[in-house]
Amino acid sequence: MAMIALFWARACTAKESVYDVLPKFGLPSGLLPDTVTDYTLDEDGQFVVVLAKPCYIQFEYLVYYDKKITGKLSYGSITNLKGIEVQRLLLWFNVDEIRVDLPPSNSIYFQVGIINKKLNVDQFKTVHSCRKSLSSSSPCTQRRIKFPAPVDEIPMLLTE
Repeated sequence: MAMIALFWARACTAKESVYDVLPKFGLPSGLLPDTVTDYTLDEDGQFVVVLAKPCYIQFEYLVYYDKKITGKLSYGSITNLKGIEVQRLLLWFNVDEIRVDLPPSNSIYFQVGIINKKLNVDQFKTVHSCRKSLSSSSPCTQRRIKFPAPVDEIPMLLTE
């Protein structure tokens, strides 16, 4: 918490690039695409990142970035993440959390629901350009298929 307050105090005087901020929190600068137009970071670590437009980057998996990305930044992790999705097979899943090992290793972890996916951190060390649409190499990737939000109740099917 003290590190966030110290950084926040410095950021108020001269706003640093978001790509310079991420490494100060132990995270690779390439987690975000090169189209960031603005960001805010509160004292408690809550942040909002605004991109020029939604886009995609191909890492080990295809990643979708919404125009607005929010979450809570702490040393070594981003929690309560909204606005980043990852494609697995034909489905898209929300990335809920991103974290790295402390002390640093060659791994980064994407929390997607109850699944924690370990990836090589090297692919996130440089800032990547993003593309505005899905790859046209496969007709199957042209539609974004998402699971519906989980529900607590299942409506009863009436039959005669």
